[in-house]
Amino acid sequence: MPKISFQPFALAVLLGLCAAPLFGRDVVVTVSDADLGIPLEGAVIRSWDGEEYVCDEDGKAAVAVPDDRQVVIRIAYPGYENGRLLIPVSGNEFSGALRLGGIMENRELVIEAASPEASEARSGRSIAISGETLSRTAEIGFIEDVMTSIKLLPGVGYSGMFDAQPSIRGGAPGDLMAALDGFYIDNPYHWGGAYSIFVPQMVESAKLSHGVFSSRYGHTISGLLEIVSRKPSPTETQFDLGVSTSETNLGLSFPLAGKGGVAVMGKVTYWDPLVWGAQQISKGVPELEMINSVTTAPYIRDFSITGNYRFSTDLELTATGFLGSDGVGANYHNEYERDDEKRKVDLIFDWMNYRLFGIAGITWSPHRDMVFRASAGAGLYETDMIADVTLELPREPDYMPPLPVLPGGPDEDEEGPVFWDYLKSMNLNGTMTSKTITYQGRADFDWGFREGFIFAAGAQELYSQWIEAEDFKRGYEWVVRPPDNSDFDAVPYDLVRDVKNQGISSSVYSLLEYLGPGQKFGAELGLRVDHFYFIGKDFTIQTMPVLNPRINLDFGILKNRGSIDALTLTVGTGLFSSMNDAISSIDVSNNIDNFDLKPNRSWTSIVGTKIDFAEKFSFNIEAYYKYIFNRAYTVDTTYEGDSDNPDVKTKIDYWFNGSGRVVGFDFILQKLESRYWDGWLSYSFTWAQYRNQDTIPDPIPNGVNPERYPKTGNDWFYPYFHRYHNINLVLNFKPSRSFNIGTRFGFASGTPKNDENSERTGFSWPVDVKFSFFRFNPKGKVNTEIYLGIENLQALVYDAIWIARVNGYTGEEEPSEYKPVYDLPIPMVSFGFKWRY
Repeated sequence: MPKISFQPFALAVLLGLCAAPLFGRDVVVTVSDADLGIPLEGAVIRSWDGEEYVCDEDGKAAVAVPDDRQVVIRIAYPGYENGRLLIPVSGNEFSGALRLGGIMENRELVIEAASPEASEARSGRSIAISGETLSRTAEIGFIEDVMTSIKLLPGVGYSGMFDAQPSIRGGAPGDLMAALDGFYIDNPYHWGGAYSIFVPQMVESAKLSHGVFSSRYGHTISGLLEIVSRKPSPTETQFDLGVSTSETNLGLSFPLAGKGGVAVMGKVTYWDPLVWGAQQISKGVPELEMINSVTTAPYIRDFSITGNYRFSTDLELTATGFLGSDGVGANYHNEYERDDEKRKVDLIFDWMNYRLFGIAGITWSPHRDMVFRASAGAGLYETDMIADVTLELPREPDYMPPLPVLPGGPDEDEEGPVFWDYLKSMNLNGTMTSKTITYQGRADFDWGFREGFIFAAGAQELYSQWIEAEDFKRGYEWVVRPPDNSDFDAVPYDLVRDVKNQGISSSVYSLLEYLGPGQKFGAELGLRVDHFYFIGKDFTIQTMPVLNPRINLDFGILKNRGSIDALTLTVGTGLFSSMNDAISSIDVSNNIDNFDLKPNRSWTSIVGTKIDFAEKFSFNIEAYYKYIFNRAYTVDTTYEGDSDNPDVKTKIDYWFNGSGRVVGFDFILQKLESRYWDGWLSYSFTWAQYRNQDTIPDPIPNGVNPERYPKTGNDWFYPYFHRYHNINLVLNFKPSRSFNIGTRFGFASGTPKNDENSERTGFSWPVDVKFSFFRFNPKGKVNTEIYLGIENLQALVYDAIWIARVNGYTGEEEPSEYKPVYDLPIPMVSFGFKWRY
């Protein structure tokens, strides 16, 4: 075994990411006796950087805390039990109550940095949403969803009303990874991605990391969505009920002996009345005619439970469980005419999805400057589909490209290969099941070993199992040429897939943070190492360990200068890696070529400036460059078979040499929460191009159309999700405490029509509004909200921009076939009430 040098290893361990904020704000903390309510005079408050504060005769002390991240204060006083208090990113006055205990503790109030999983907004790294902001922007519409708020942030591409998988700074939508309390959740969506599983009632805060973020997390090359669960109150029973026109949300929490609590949440949708209403409207709106085919209205059924228990001030246990399902059914029959050609489509299907996961974790502080966290969990995601599809094309089209010989067809004759000119009818029926099972665990250690320094390290294991079973029968009827242009009934064949693969992802990381005196300079260095081991049928393969170093530097330019509270400059660069979802279906028995497994990689560099103004305004602008390499993609070449071997094989090439280049900038001008109005204006510019290499075989197989392959070689193309411009204006007006108006206006340029040219669809400009009426009794604990929400309001005056379809073979426009670019031709109106105790 080769000898390992200790010095390089020690240097690697010191690398890390997680810098503290450069500037802070002063908050007033009041410490009192929990039973008598009397102030505890003389308590000493000591922050982690060595500053000390003493409570006055009223038990109050002005304490400097970071202004862009929440912190946790630890409270101790002679003869009292220790306690902790969360200081969020907004607010100026807070209070903590202590109860008498039997053991004398140190007389101090220690302020420590929040754990990296907590919500924080940091220039160059991430942007966070919490509290009232989540409720105003996410609790609107038919489905209340945290992603509704995330989609309004800078760097996030517009994805439409029914798509919770946006592009993050030019990355593919599937590159966005979600983590709940540190637990990675693969595919956290309902209805195939229409909405996420994260409802505002179960979320304390949400953070989107789209810059050079901490090496604590991986499995993404584009963006990370960190969700922190809402903890139940340790002292009060709470009840939350929300009823609207399409769903009901119910939450209940109760305390556990003052040391923790348990919270349960349920969500049920009922779209049957809405589907019926849309069916009635469809009689006068042809664009909604397809709604009449719905046999099972779209539904969501979710249940979650969260609990925590603090054994002492230094030891806490937490747990979260989730069970959810969704689905839809349709029986669609349609006969229509296009270009003087009659067509008939029959579609019957049922689609069901299930999700289950559980997480348990422990947090232990063996010393006041150390924190150890460990967690483990397991999850299951399953999707089932039953489908029967029939398509009839009774008239020969003007142009169809030649197709290869298929099973059951005539052999080649003396004059050359026999081609089936065009499809006359097709039938497909069968079932499909896909399962993803995950087990994961992680351990994290933080240590403030010197004044201004924080060191952290950790390890993570993620085991995944992918099971896919597909059994479909296909039958075709073709018109054949040559030899006699006669019809030919193809022999039906089975399309059967049975894949069971496993993958183990191992990661270790370390990080070091430094904050200089006076908060004039900060640095964070990080190193993450990822390794992937893949086990499939009749083969095993692994990647080389990949090193992902990251660095951020923060400079304090100005502080308390005129109308500027703080001005900071941040620069950062780093490497990221992830595994593409395509690997889950690899089956070497399925005639796979070019299988050289590699993780997706990206190199991101960023520069950002953040200005905090005295009038509760903040402005943050960031510019970035992202280079993507080793990007995975697949190519299905053709069906193969002949009279001697009629078995159908789908030849799939797995490629790991795709690349991409992204340049962009985005900014957010935010008015922090105030009495009469708040909100933000965000703008994002993104220029993203991708490239696929070496995908056309040489020579081209007989009968294979080169147009079936994606762009190759040096041909750069705009991905289907790319938009140049995204603008979001969110304004919340509060003319009185009992009446609020929440508005959102957006603008997004169009997406590419196809990969062959730069022509784009028309722009989108969604408009949403929410009217909220509040009733609150100051002497009681009941808070009632009645609201009216309207999404897609611009549909009332929207003049649809119709886009012609481009023929993929000739490159010519086909003006007889169009599609509108809006999500729905009518507004989406919702009405409901919320009752909180």
